[in-house]
Amino acid sequence: MQACVVAIDIGGTNLRAARVDRMGNIACQQNAPAPGQGGAAVLDAVLELVSRIPLAGVRAVGVDVPGLAYPDGRVWAPNLKGWKRMPVKKRLEEALKLPVVVESDRNAFVMGECWKGAGRGARDVVYVAVGTGIGAGILMDGRLVRGYCELAGCVGWMAVRDRFTSAYEEVGCLQSLAAGRAIGRVGSRRFKRSMSGAEVARLARQGDGEAESVLRDCGFYLGLGLANLVSTLNPEVIALGGGVVQSKSVIFTSARETMRRWAQPIAVRKTRLVVSKLGGSASLLGVARIAFEHEGTPC
Repeated sequence: MQACVVAIDIGGTNLRAARVDRMGNIACQQNAPAPGQGGAAVLDAVLELVSRIPLAGVRAVGVDVPGLAYPDGRVWAPNLKGWKRMPVKKRLEEALKLPVVVESDRNAFVMGECWKGAGRGARDVVYVAVGTGIGAGILMDGRLVRGYCELAGCVGWMAVRDRFTSAYEEVGCLQSLAAGRAIGRVGSRRFKRSMSGAEVARLARQGDGEAESVLRDCGFYLGLGLANLVSTLNPEVIALGGGVVQSKSVIFTSARETMRRWAQPIAVRKTRLVVSKLGGSASLLGVARIAFEHEGTPC
């Protein structure tokens, strides 16, 4: 039987688990909502998902989390109640009797995109996830960039305006101006009713001029952040992921135009800005790849 790993994606809203083989084939995927009470109930729900997956031939388990994964496998995840030092690695290894590697979701995203997606074959890649927040997985010369405190890639805290406001204290400047919640907030103000970022994006796809204007404005700030990444890291590829960012969408076009105008001119001409080819599969594939490397089985 071909060697496999179990890949687990823990999100603030949803949980996913699947078998992944060395060719990147995903099988037996299981999905469930994340328990609202947080704490150990989330790991109980994860184990229930894994119980539905055949473990014959499984060499290791890879888990990605929406926050900070410490080297000892404990996790801080602000979107999950009670996850300040949650012992994810210890708990899952005890229950599954398999080696477990725990990684941040942003690092899983970039690994997946480089393995089977838009960054395939490149060694200098940044994956920018634009969702509720904004985070980045960074691969330089084929290696993950983690930072001194494992916090490299928290690009939502990039300063892209010259005046600090109290809104930036909790989520950062760029996230306050360009993430999904920011799009919803600006849309709500413009349309004078409560809206989500997804709804604004849907209206824009239908040709609504006001919604397009909202995405254009938020895309400008996203583009400033991308320009800073280009000028600082000189990547070959920047892949954008997230529900509001689609190929040829208003926000993508606005971000690309702004990036090209503001970034270091030689570097930006060499950078390919693309939309993720993997969508929601990027994190599962990425953490599977990390699990294979951790276990010592080449892909």
